[in-house]
Amino acid sequence: MNQINFNMISAVFGTMLTYAFGGWNELMALFLMAILIDYLTGIAASMKEQRGLNSQVGFWGLARKGLMLLVIMLAHRMDLLFDTELMMTAAIYFYLANELISITENYGRLGLPLPSFLKQMIQILRSKGEGL
Repeated sequence: MNQINFNMISAVFGTMLTYAFGGWNELMALFLMAILIDYLTGIAASMKEQRGLNSQVGFWGLARKGLMLLVIMLAHRMDLLFDTELMMTAAIYFYLANELISITENYGRLGLPLPSFLKQMIQILRSKGEGL
């Protein structure tokens, strides 16, 4: 019985995600990974600086990330309406650049170096996000 419930919940959740964001692609996977890494490095940096963890700051950080996902969902639906693949991609590039910039800031707060090729990739993503 538990396996059936798990399968049903997984199917419903997967269907909702596919409706909201379309088919899975590598850009979306990279974006979700960047969200997770940004959040975790932000927590680590706050702990290293001995500022402690603040549940209100954490809540608003997660709310901000959720709102980014809502904008991407709306962009996907607009792509379907206008028969394009531009809006969702542009929204992801824009927010991905912001997440990567935040990660580099968190790495700086942690005292960790960042390879130059990653810095260059962030610049490229930033320019793609601004250009669209």
